[in-house]
Amino acid sequence: MAGTTLTSTIGPDSMDAFRSGTVIPAHPLALDASRRLDERRQRALTRYYLESGAGGVAVAVHTTQFAIHEPDRGLLQPVLELASTTAAEYAENAPILVAGVSGSTAQAVAEAELAASLGYHLILLAPYGATELSDEELLERARAVGEVLPVIGFYLQPAVGGRVLPRPFWRQLADIPSVVGIKVAPFDRYATLDVVLGVADSDRGADVTFYTGNDDHIVGDLLARYPTGTEFVGGLLGQWAVWAHTAVQLLERTRRAKEGDDAALREVAAIDIELTDANAAIFDVRNNFHGCIPGIHEVLRRQGLLDGIWCLDEKEVLGPGQLAEIDRIWAAYPHLRDDHFVASHLDRWLR
Repeated sequence: MAGTTLTSTIGPDSMDAFRSGTVIPAHPLALDASRRLDERRQRALTRYYLESGAGGVAVAVHTTQFAIHEPDRGLLQPVLELASTTAAEYAENAPILVAGVSGSTAQAVAEAELAASLGYHLILLAPYGATELSDEELLERARAVGEVLPVIGFYLQPAVGGRVLPRPFWRQLADIPSVVGIKVAPFDRYATLDVVLGVADSDRGADVTFYTGNDDHIVGDLLARYPTGTEFVGGLLGQWAVWAHTAVQLLERTRRAKEGDDAALREVAAIDIELTDANAAIFDVRNNFHGCIPGIHEVLRRQGLLDGIWCLDEKEVLGPGQLAEIDRIWAAYPHLRDDHFVASHLDRWLR
């Protein structure tokens, strides 16, 4: 199927926004104390992101908890549908809806078809549930899913379920006409270069849009210009599941900095290490990312967006010492937070 046919499913305005770059938060899963879906707070999160100025949301991805893809839980369709119907409240802004799909080729295609039926525009191909697939089988899976909706490739770091993928894999992925972007999230400079250089070797390299998923190097990625001409135009990030309003401002500052605004460059350079430090606490780097998702939930709980930090897996809790680390960065970097913005809208979002 030709790339032009596929991209028409998203609409020219949304596709242009994706190509030019935007903030796409990875959407968390709101649960109540019984670990059941909290629909009211799930909708509130979507409203928060879209009113923050994000260009869209990514749902059923790692931050949403990969376990929602397990059929016995019965969560995938309602979670996708909640985000889609809530995003329809902001139709005039043409938000981009990205659905994460996982598993075998058959499962991934079925999930993509579900997402398409619910109005999603793009598919983020997650490695969850596909560990037994070879690199070539992963490419075949991308081709099959691309028959349903345009595809964003995903280099997920091994610590949270990804695996090492060599440079030739990324060239071959970029060769697939349905691949419109790549989320680069190995948390590794060398691996990030493998993606950039691999895609540059493809005849379709210029057609593939780069989004950073390297939560440990957000500012660096957004400022970088590679010798290949590659640039990261936006972010599809778990870190941007929190403090989304500030994230939108950060992306705009990095754009100004790249255009030669020296004051903006100094501002984002100062934020660079602070944001990485904050991310280390929120993602629980000290404990090999064990508390990554609960850490995101803890920030949202403090702001009133979530009622607690519950995850589907009862063992998925804050890591040892993580709460103290979050306390530390909370006090150290109040300018990274968007507490006032959230507080001024929260009651309406929760209605």
